[in-house]
Amino acid sequence: MKQQTNFAPRGINVLGGPLRTCSTAPLTGFFRDGCCRTDATDPGVHSVCVETTQEFLEFSRRVGNDLSTPRPEYGFPGLKPGDQWCLCASRWVEALRAGAAPRVVLDATHAKTLEFVPLETLLEYAAGGPVH
Repeated sequence: MKQQTNFAPRGINVLGGPLRTCSTAPLTGFFRDGCCRTDATDPGVHSVCVETTQEFLEFSRRVGNDLSTPRPEYGFPGLKPGDQWCLCASRWVEALRAGAAPRVVLDATHAKTLEFVPLETLLEYAAGGPVH
């Protein structure tokens, strides 16, 4: 009998393996545990682990979500290019359409993302992978 692997509570990544940590410095994730895991309590579906770029951070600020400015009252240091961060799947799609999508860390991106973006597109934007 084949043994079933259970990856809960972290979940499964878009490649079908265990969901890896995205970032603990800065601490990210809807649950602020470093992972881009999501469930029904996460209306934004913070499931995409990205490597931020200046272009993406500027795009995000323009559309109303300033991720660069530190917010010490929330324990948020502000992001800089190269930081990894759990992004809402719909925001990543919006950035893609605007030509500002950051690279994706596939093994730290939750499988729920595949409901928003085809794997082929994510592979094109894979960190360390093909150009975007």
